[in-house]
Amino acid sequence: MEANADQRRIAALIFENIQEGVFTVDCKFRITAFNAAAERISGFSREEALGQYCFDVFRTELCNGGCALRTSMRDGAPHANQRVPIITRDGRKVPISLTTTILHDDDGKAIGGIELFRDLTRVESLERRLQHIAGVGNMVSANEQMQRIFALLPDVAASECNALISGPSGSGKELVAQALHDLSTRREGPYVKINCGALPENLLESELFGYEKGAFTDAKQAKQGQFALARGGTLLLDEIGEMPMPLQVKILRVLSSGEYRPLGGVKELQADVRILASTNRILEERVAEGLFREDLYYRINVVNIDVPPLRERLEDIPLLVDHFIARFRERRGREIRGISSEGLSTLRCYDFPGNVRELENAIEHAFVMCRGDTIEPRHLPSRILDAASAPAQAQRENPCERAVIQEALARHGGNRQETAEELGMHRTTLWRKLQQFALDS
Repeated sequence: MEANADQRRIAALIFENIQEGVFTVDCKFRITAFNAAAERISGFSREEALGQYCFDVFRTELCNGGCALRTSMRDGAPHANQRVPIITRDGRKVPISLTTTILHDDDGKAIGGIELFRDLTRVESLERRLQHIAGVGNMVSANEQMQRIFALLPDVAASECNALISGPSGSGKELVAQALHDLSTRREGPYVKINCGALPENLLESELFGYEKGAFTDAKQAKQGQFALARGGTLLLDEIGEMPMPLQVKILRVLSSGEYRPLGGVKELQADVRILASTNRILEERVAEGLFREDLYYRINVVNIDVPPLRERLEDIPLLVDHFIARFRERRGREIRGISSEGLSTLRCYDFPGNVRELENAIEHAFVMCRGDTIEPRHLPSRILDAASAPAQAQRENPCERAVIQEALARHGGNRQETAEELGMHRTTLWRKLQQFALDS
């Protein structure tokens, strides 16, 4: 008997703490149980709902015909993931996804039905926003500067001019380069990239230009370089600001004449590649310091594409978080569906020195730590939590919150209801903050 009592207590805890709304009905469709999530989503308290007909509480468009719960109880078969709008206690229309099945007693006799449902407001709000967000290739952004970049990419790709992609590490420079290749007439050719800061000078030169048999002691046979491998396609010189000065001269020659010579070679070869360069350095400073050739700088910088850091495009954080959650959910087979409003606020108030790459790592870390279906602040890396709780952060809290609210309002065209739903706050709370931050006009 004690074991059965423990099981009932555990079942009651699960019922109350599950993120989905859950309610049960008897055979006459009167509500017999109503969990905390059902209260939160519907706006009705448990006391108000118990004993009421379910169609008087949820007031869906399908209550008079096509009710999934009624169909399940009639046919004895479950119904899953049906999209239905409900009317909440305060008159709001909220989209939900519901699943219904039969409720049996200990003897297997049908005694009613059970319905699980979840709020789709944030999902559908994101889908509406995505319809108005420009994107290219694997990139998507709500940021105005990023959308200007997206608009520019097709023309730059078609021109085949040299382009310099600048921006901090992890901001998405390689994705921009990939998009330029994919949009160009060379899209059927190879896309090759080499990190100019990852190899010593001699090895980098042989990797770029290749070498002939006998060019040096271990050169047992000839090897093609990246210029040859990228023939007919695109070659990205990643972190070109780290390239040694002697090699800069040879790259300048390729850009000027279109020819290069493999190590140990006696004749020039024609380079049929489109060259892109990227850097996290400010190359003008490298030129002033004598570490980068000025003539090479102007040769590669026909068009400059400057990718902003993540801290300057906070409006992209929700989009990127949802993107990474979907990716890791598929990759790891975990049923993590989203992030709480508190978790999102914590991310928005972090500077992200590692930019989009660091955000991706933070979500992957959360997938390791999270045991439920929603990422909370405690699941994020400690450096992000420490920054959010530091005294210096406390001084920036209000300006940060003001910027977040202002950006959300702009995304929703001033619609306060949709803004409040995205930010996870009640509309009256949003109204109070609009007054506080002088955003009410």
